[in-house]
Amino acid sequence: MTQTTTKELVLENNRLIPEIFGPQDLNLKLIEKKFNVRITTRENQIKIRGAPDKVEQVDRLLHQLQSLTEGDPNLKNGDIKFAIRLAVDEPDVDLKSIFSERIAVSSERGFISAKGTTQRMLICGVRANDILMAIGPAGTGKTYLAVALAVEGLLKHKYRKIILVRPAVEAGEKLGYLPGDMMEKVNPYLMPLYDALNEMLGVRKVRELIQEGIIEIAPLAYMRGRTLNDSFIILDEAQNSTRQQMKMFLTRLGFRSKMVVTGDITQVDLPNERDSGLVHAHSLLQDISGIQFVYFSEKDVVRHDLVKQIIKAYDSNGADPEPQS
Repeated sequence: MTQTTTKELVLENNRLIPEIFGPQDLNLKLIEKKFNVRITTRENQIKIRGAPDKVEQVDRLLHQLQSLTEGDPNLKNGDIKFAIRLAVDEPDVDLKSIFSERIAVSSERGFISAKGTTQRMLICGVRANDILMAIGPAGTGKTYLAVALAVEGLLKHKYRKIILVRPAVEAGEKLGYLPGDMMEKVNPYLMPLYDALNEMLGVRKVRELIQEGIIEIAPLAYMRGRTLNDSFIILDEAQNSTRQQMKMFLTRLGFRSKMVVTGDITQVDLPNERDSGLVHAHSLLQDISGIQFVYFSEKDVVRHDLVKQIIKAYDSNGADPEPQS
């Protein structure tokens, strides 16, 4: 027979209870489901019943949520849901230290907070190093956070330009068959970068900054021969750069600049995976001071819960969903 225990606690600040409980107590119901406990409430009194270890985890989580909401009146319900998910994945997580690592992107958008230990490592790593390489699956926030840090640096006048770069290779597509010039061919593949910028700065402001050359979006091949000073440079989908392209890109780093390289080394679209510049850099540059690697996994996915499950299913199956020719 499974041992159960009951613990009672009191949340001291009644004003914060609606934010912690969520609309119609949905956050408490989520906690019940994730930790397999039973929660009953009466005003600010909470009774938790379940396995002793789970009861202690929920008790710690609720106290941390109270501390979080006291420290940040603008904490959104979505942030609390992420906090609950984090507490499930990492029972010893310090939620306050993670959510306190924030990126200021605009007065309208406010702050973007880390959504997990790995995201916090990325933010701290970019601030402490001139080059950071973030490796992991889609949906983990690698590119989004890099763009946010670039925007923050631009607004604080740390950089004169944001330069967003992607290789002109995408899942077997042949650019030559697409209409338009090279920029028109590549622009559709840059949409994740545009989406992040538009969310943080607004469509009109982004358009103005692009027209003024303050934000530059370009294919990787266009970086050859340049020295990039006073810039925040992001190379997205870097697994599809070749070894020669990666060397060319990294050696563009100028004074007072930062580079963030993002990619998923399990999703290489080059004819030969061993030619991937990100795979090669991963093995070659580990011991260089000033370059930091941060690794994401499916547990770091911050999209819909189903995305995490889909990635896990494909990884465990080991099959490529695309037929090989």
